[in-house]
Amino acid sequence: MIILLISILITLIISVVVMVLASLLAKKTITDREKNSPFECGFDPKGSARLPFSLRFFLIAVIFLIFDVEITLLLPLAIIMNFSNISAWAFTGFAFILILLIGLYHEWNQGALEWAY
Repeated sequence: MIILLISILITLIISVVVMVLASLLAKKTITDREKNSPFECGFDPKGSARLPFSLRFFLIAVIFLIFDVEITLLLPLAIIMNFSNISAWAFTGFAFILILLIGLYHEWNQGALEWAY
């Protein structure tokens, strides 16, 4: 038990030292106005490089990623069907799909899936 605690402590110390060294060595020491400005073919920038980002697009992208990851979690259910108890397999699959459908209904009810206002 003592060896495990010592190894965890040594690992944490090494990780912190590496992170501190990386942050110190990665910092830019010289800040230049030309380096920090956006590049537009040698001309002065006409507007801000930071355009407003559509919150609706961001929300749709996050919902897509969530459901995409959940689908990849559902795929192994087909593989383990032969190796597990069929009632436990069916309950797990049903519970997972039910959670997906509840989440989809919640997003739909909140209006997050509508493209036009």
